Amino acid sequence: MTKSKIEWTDEVWNPITGCTKVSQGCKHCYAETIASRFWKDQYPPNADGSPRKFTDVRLHPERLEDPLKWKKPRRVFVNSMSDLFHNLVPVSFVAKVFAIMAIARQHTFIVLTKRPDRMKFMLDGIFVQALEIWQEYFCSINGWCPQDFEWPLPNVWLGVSVEDQATADERIPLLLQTPAAVRFVSYEPALGPVDFVETVFRPGVWELTGAKTFTAIRIRGIDWIIMGGESGPGARPMHPDWARSVRDQCVAAGVPFFFKQWGGPTKQKIVLDGKLVIHRLLDGREWSEFPEAE
Repeated sequence: MTKSKIEWTDEVWNPITGCTKVSQGCKHCYAETIASRFWKDQYPPNADGSPRKFTDVRLHPERLEDPLKWKKPRRVFVNSMSDLFHNLVPVSFVAKVFAIMAIARQHTFIVLTKRPDRMKFMLDGIFVQALEIWQEYFCSINGWCPQDFEWPLPNVWLGVSVEDQATADERIPLLLQTPAAVRFVSYEPALGPVDFVETVFRPGVWELTGAKTFTAIRIRGIDWIIMGGESGPGARPMHPDWARSVRDQCVAAGVPFFFKQWGGPTKQKIVLDGKLVIHRLLDGREWSEFPEAE
């Protein structure tokens, strides 16, 4: 069990570690920074004696059943140190991850990817594999096979990470075509403004059926938006108006909004209990809203 400092989750679960960069949002990857600091002590060196690199994607089957040991319900961020849908992760292993999430019904699993094309491809056909693994597991330890397998899994939230309009245009439409109980967008690190209305209603992506409003995003399946600036050394700036714009879009549409951090040069500080601390207030209040699965 690994407690998380990420504001919107309780635990992280890493059955896979390691990743590779796909866009500008990956430039100052926090996971790579963590790996550079701690992996030399956590993992054995390579055959040539060099420390393991973050680009070395590894599966950890010994961690698969960890969520089954956690009795108290919690929000679990899946693969904070990787991407479940990385092209080096076999479909069979992804199926096992989904099978475990199906078994551990008491938890809510939050899956975030920058590879929605592979996510859509896998989840269009992964159901049968996950079902078979789930049933085999239960039969082996309990002597009976549950029959009420739901798809999409009601306790799994699927999201895409975007950093600007271009990545939003590319990734959100694929998310909207993927079966999920809850769909969300992590707009972090925010490197440019994003108009979510234009993202969903780009010409040729959706057929307009009514007024062009952000309310239609919820109808199409976006249930939550997380937003934050970039942090760490060399962090790139986030304009406050980007945050205000997304907040206003979410408020108008009734979409839960979670403002995670200012980040970078726009980090803001207040005096709290006599100490100067970094805060995540947006125009005087914290935004820590969560969706509810239907």
